[in-house]
Amino acid sequence: MHVEDDPDIREITRMSLELVGGFDVVQFKCGQDAVDNLPSEVPDLILMDVMMPVMDGVETLKRLREVKEYSNVPVIFVTAKTSRADFGNLKAIGAQDIILKPFEPMELPGQLLQIWETCQST
Repeated sequence: MHVEDDPDIREITRMSLELVGGFDVVQFKCGQDAVDNLPSEVPDLILMDVMMPVMDGVETLKRLREVKEYSNVPVIFVTAKTSRADFGNLKAIGAQDIILKPFEPMELPGQLLQIWETCQST
């Protein structure tokens, strides 16, 4: 599952994950859209922007954690914020990892697989 408000980044991410990585991707244009339209099939992983209008990534994560089926799905934030404090705050609220923008589309599927495998081994 991918949540991103920027249509260009949403498209690049979809192409990267589907064409390069072979992932099945469900996308949402903002946190509110994701929370209101949760897929019936729970995703293996959620990739989500931090700064979005209406409902940011932090609030979206909090709302997703209230849904029993989504309470343990690993969440990876994508952000342009680069301070250690930002990273620490995101990890403290339950992010498995953080990927910095701009990311390399050809490397993104491998990064996600590596993070997901780490989540499975813990």
